[in-house]
Amino acid sequence: MTSEITIRRPDDWHVHLRDGDMLAAVVGHTAHQFARAIVMPNLTPPVVSIAAATAYRGRILAALPAGADFSPLMTCYLTDDADPAEIARGYQERVFAACKLYPAHATTNSAHGVTDIRALAGVLETMQRIGMPLLVHGEVTDRDVDIFDREAVFIERVLAPLVRDFPALKIVLEHITTSEAVAFVADGGAQIGATITPQHLVINRNAIFDGGIRPHAYCLPVAKRERHRLAVRKAAVSGSPKFFLGTDSAPHSVGRKESACGCAGIFNAPFALESYAQVFDEENALDRLEGFASEHGPNFYGLPLNEGSVTLRREDIGVPAAITAGEISLVPFHAGETIGWRFVDETPRPVIGAAPVATNR
Repeated sequence: MTSEITIRRPDDWHVHLRDGDMLAAVVGHTAHQFARAIVMPNLTPPVVSIAAATAYRGRILAALPAGADFSPLMTCYLTDDADPAEIARGYQERVFAACKLYPAHATTNSAHGVTDIRALAGVLETMQRIGMPLLVHGEVTDRDVDIFDREAVFIERVLAPLVRDFPALKIVLEHITTSEAVAFVADGGAQIGATITPQHLVINRNAIFDGGIRPHAYCLPVAKRERHRLAVRKAAVSGSPKFFLGTDSAPHSVGRKESACGCAGIFNAPFALESYAQVFDEENALDRLEGFASEHGPNFYGLPLNEGSVTLRREDIGVPAAITAGEISLVPFHAGETIGWRFVDETPRPVIGAAPVATNR
């Protein structure tokens, strides 16, 4: 039995770092494990310009713990009136790594998102021409579509026509949750990839209702039936270069999660690699973790592989009930559980508190 694995230093190809006090509270957890991360632009107001992305990147770098070696990769939030020239200039000047498509009202801070993708023809033609990736939150928002079907319907109604009309456009279908998404990506061309979160490998929709409403298991896209979890899990460990690591770590304070209208998002950054390692171990696929975590993403984006390495050791580690930073308290993924792998690093983790959190177990 393998007791320790060393892999090339990995990247996170989908993360929410937020802003202000929350940024300061969470960025160290991502920087502790990953060399680079694709940073989501759904702030208030959203990141829609070169100037906004440059300023946000500066705030991220300023919030990093001393000595952290971490590069945020910025994205442009697409709106109905997005400017192709601004987007192209931002990509050519290496300010933007990609553009993010949120269907309007699909998730947190997506009110400014796209209402009709046909309005973006000029932007998409430009992105296709310059080789700029389009990152897609793949859900329709029609109220008459069941929330558990919204990814599959998006693929049929929006994504398939998009790929047909822009066959050379590089597309990442983010945080996939369904067998339909797995099949679409697997059967598509080399220009189509997908990110996979730890939570969608570990939980199905039952976790949201385990003995009561479990707000810390609620994210968007919402976890689906067990057969979908197994399909996504099989894709992650398959070794296919189309699937790569993207945590979609999305922190919200305990108060915002445990409320009458709790926010969607799972904060998994503190123990992300441990969570992925446990899944790959359970699937007898530890030899494929490096590709998934450290190689497939950079290769898709056309970026160099990282120098250096990280080590994970087979060792039980308890995940605290809460993580605190100043006045902010967050519940991490796997809270109160034990993970069978430990991230080995001489750099101290960000401060972890053990404050109890409200529960109805």
